[in-house]
Amino acid sequence: MSEPQLPRPSAPVPASAMGRALHALTALFPALGEGSHELNLTADHRDGAVVAISLNVTVTAESVCVDHPADEYMRFFTVLTFALEPSAVHDVTLIAATRADRPCVCGWEIREGWLHPIDAADVRSAVTAHLAPEEAASLVICSAPVLRRPR
Repeated sequence: MSEPQLPRPSAPVPASAMGRALHALTALFPALGEGSHELNLTADHRDGAVVAISLNVTVTAESVCVDHPADEYMRFFTVLTFALEPSAVHDVTLIAATRADRPCVCGWEIREGWLHPIDAADVRSAVTAHLAPEEAASLVICSAPVLRRPR
């Protein structure tokens, strides 16, 4: 699989977007709860290109472990940073799948520089477009928690 191409905004991404990305992950990981999670981030660049990237994390009561090398985490963080800056990309979704006997899937869209929960139908549509019918049938769509936006 080829590496995703990072968005190239027409203007520099402000440091505030990097701060929002850090705050988003800080809010997201505990909201997902303990267990192993696969995060899938998809964004449409303003020039028509689509960027898709995944990250696997394991959350425990004491820590969060990224199940990828540091450079892959940094690519995910960079794409998330650009996604939180509206001048760079649009139509951004973040889908989280909790790995268990019966996986639970939820999702958010990025609007106004933050992650907002999307409804079950939109999550199912986003996920089933990439799965075989038997895999899609086994999914449990969960409500995504509202992530508190820092002030």
